[in-house]
Amino acid sequence: MLIRDVAAADRSAWERLFLAYGVFYETEFGPAVVDGVWSWLMEPTHQVKAVVAEDAGAVVGFAHYRRLADTFTAMPAYFLDDLYTDPDARGRGVATGLIQAVRDRAGGAQVRWITAADNVTAQRVYDRVATRAGWVTYELG
Repeated sequence: MLIRDVAAADRSAWERLFLAYGVFYETEFGPAVVDGVWSWLMEPTHQVKAVVAEDAGAVVGFAHYRRLADTFTAMPAYFLDDLYTDPDARGRGVATGLIQAVRDRAGGAQVRWITAADNVTAQRVYDRVATRAGWVTYELG
C-alpha cells in the first residue's frame, strides 16, 4: 500500500470515495460541495490538504487535514477533518496508514479529530493509534 498526497489524476476515485463518505454520514454532497472541496485540494496554497491510500493501483481511502493555530501551546496543530476507507479495503491498515501520513506531515505537531459517537468501528482504530480526548463537541449554525 502506498500513502501519498492527492494528485489531479485522482479526481474520479476521490469523488467516488468522498460521495460514499457522505452516504456513511447520511449527508448528500452536491456538485458544488464536491467541486469546491476538490478545488481546495488542488490549490497548493489552500489550508485543506489530502492524502490518499493506493493499493494495487487503486485509490482505496483518503484523509483531509489542515493546519490550525493551537492557543493552548502557541504552536501549530493539525486537524484531521475527514477520513474514509473503501469498505472492501477495511481491515488492511488503510486508516492507520492515512493517520500516520497526516502525523508525518504535521512534523510532530499535535493532530486532532472527531468522529460520530456511534462510529465504533473507526473508534477501534483510533483508540489503538491515539489518545481519546475528554472534550465534548458542540455545533452552532
